Amino acid sequence: MLRDLRTASWTRREGLALLTAALGAENIRWVGGAVRDGLLGVPVHDVDCATRLLPAQVIAACGRAGIRTVPTGIDHGTVTAILKDGPVEITTLRRDVATDGRRATIAFATDWPEDAARRDFTINALYAHPETLEISDYFSGLADLAAGRVRFIGDARQRIAEDHLRILRYYRFQTRFGAELDAEAEEACAELAHTLKGLSRERIAAELLALLALPDPHPTIARMRARGVLPVILPEACPPQIALLAQVIAAEHQQGVAPDPVRRLSALLPPMPEVAETVAARLRLSKVQRGRLIVAAQRTPGDAADPRALAYKLGIAGATDRLLLGGGDASGLQDWSIPVFPLKGGSIVARGITAGPLVARTLQAVEARWVAEGFPDAARIDTLLTEEIARLTP
Repeated sequence: MLRDLRTASWTRREGLALLTAALGAENIRWVGGAVRDGLLGVPVHDVDCATRLLPAQVIAACGRAGIRTVPTGIDHGTVTAILKDGPVEITTLRRDVATDGRRATIAFATDWPEDAARRDFTINALYAHPETLEISDYFSGLADLAAGRVRFIGDARQRIAEDHLRILRYYRFQTRFGAELDAEAEEACAELAHTLKGLSRERIAAELLALLALPDPHPTIARMRARGVLPVILPEACPPQIALLAQVIAAEHQQGVAPDPVRRLSALLPPMPEVAETVAARLRLSKVQRGRLIVAAQRTPGDAADPRALAYKLGIAGATDRLLLGGGDASGLQDWSIPVFPLKGGSIVARGITAGPLVARTLQAVEARWVAEGFPDAARIDTLLTEEIARLTP
């Protein structure tokens, strides 16, 4: 059962009342994710606003009310209002003039149904009056939301032809909100999966990681492979890797480890550093993400022997990835801080060892024993140092 939007805390933000007064309640509607999630009782962070006003009119009206604006997407009619309780994206009503599957040429519109018709899914085309919070629903989005059904507005194939990324958005939204599959959407996504090849790697990576960040994306990932969608964007993900993804998700839950999309992407790849490197380059991942994929691909059966020693070597994230991917226990790392090795070269020189390579080797030997013994206190480090120096004395 959907909730009364008036119970959603975001609707009582002071900044939204100021914005409504500035632009006029008759000119704006809250739209999209905030309305959808508010009806579901899901926490809302970002609020989007649709308006009949042109961008210049929005900027002028906000200026008169003392509200600072930023032209974040002015070419597409979007202005961001900077409010005390969070920014709000304000977008002039639009209609598509031309689309090529990657980008759209738009024109400004004046009525709400026309703007709603260009959106992707019925559950994302719900508009709320800023004062009464009455919902305008032009495509039965409320019924779909209540039923847990993600359905394209109008013809699914046409919607996908306008923007190929909607295939991946469908799977993400279906994973998050869907309780039942929409046959038309499923068939359209499978039929047009090849069109994903024309999208930028960055857009694909962003959607794939967003999907993998959801609580349990495994059934969707498995379905995407079965329907021929996943091989287009991630051909490396074969059945053994998809099975490993399910194991990793279960282990995260059991061990109290926060879900992580990069770790889950690692599960979908064979444990081969060269494959990790190729995928990271193809998806244009960040340097940090690339590094994690490569470290995860280097996992070995011995990783589980000493999780904290592994974390000291690789960092918490790297060790957690390797442990979960290898079937180990990472629970002991989640509230643990990696200690800093306190011994410095100067302390070794002060004990009579000549500065140079011998100091470095001694430092390394003491550190290795310190890690192996579970990071003992300073007194034990001093003992270890004494023993190592004794080995150097004829």
